Amino acid sequence: MENQHLKIVGKVIHGQENGHKLGFPTANLNFSGKLEAGVYAGNVEFEGKKYKAAIVYFPEKSLLEAHLLDFSGNLYNKEMRVEIVEKIREIIKFKNSEELIKQIKKDLEIIRRK
Repeated sequence: MENQHLKIVGKVIHGQENGHKLGFPTANLNFSGKLEAGVYAGNVEFEGKKYKAAIVYFPEKSLLEAHLLDFSGNLYNKEMRVEIVEKIREIIKFKNSEELIKQIKKDLEIIRRK
């Protein structure tokens, strides 16, 4: 896959906090580059620490969102490095929040095993 191991560096910005409301807070970066829309397994590094991450890219919004596994804290205005490792799936429209949450949990299980 052409997107494997793409590295993106940027400063975390405020988003709409949709992930946080669902129980999966994300660090958001402005990004517009050669990456297909989708859900990815990857890594995020900041302040010398590395975390596995579920990454979603919305090219129409120039927005990349990363949910860091096993992390809690404030990342706003911090610079972080995002490494895209593997595409997990396409972006899907869900009927309701419950279906979306179920799918996010499945995605996180897959990413945790990578």
